[in-house]
Amino acid sequence: MSDSLSLALLVVLESLSAEQRAAWLLHDVFGYAYAEIAPIIEKSEGNVRQLASRARRHVEQRRSRFKTTPERQKELTERFLAATRDGDLAGLETLLASDVVLTGDGGGRVPAVARSVHGRRHVARIMLGWTRVLARRPSVTLRQVEVNGGPDAVVLDDQQRLVSVWSLETTGSQIRAVRSIVNPDKLVHLGPVADFAAVVRPD
Repeated sequence: MSDSLSLALLVVLESLSAEQRAAWLLHDVFGYAYAEIAPIIEKSEGNVRQLASRARRHVEQRRSRFKTTPERQKELTERFLAATRDGDLAGLETLLASDVVLTGDGGGRVPAVARSVHGRRHVARIMLGWTRVLARRPSVTLRQVEVNGGPDAVVLDDQQRLVSVWSLETTGSQIRAVRSIVNPDKLVHLGPVADFAAVVRPD
């Protein structure tokens, strides 16, 4: 279940139609029969089968691009965090794919990257810039954790409240996507959420 609902996969699911997403999740993840799903999404059983089949193909095609072992994911995350903490630009760049993408999710509630950032040099510089801002608060910590079935990182304030979740999407020996989630609405289910503005505000 944790593999099926990993954050990377949830992002893939966002590219499906609502009906495809519902058919795939209900059948492949939660074990509903096609006949049970039909009245839920108001489609015939045959249509539900087609929707689930199309969604399944899409998911497997995208998932195969990012396939790597949990051990390798953990190692890459540890090295990423070490390079970020140390301000090691060259080391961080070696971990990022040339076409790496950085996205932010502030939900309109807190500041975040307005547009996706592409390329290892740009992404590495922004990550180190964020870390320098956080370093102004020595009590803020960056910790590796498991979020939605994968090794990711959380930024915590001095009271161990969530500031941000950094979700890494890996393939082979490199990181191909970084998602910074600071939207409090998406963090609250993980625990107490910090006042983002207070954490980044200069003294």
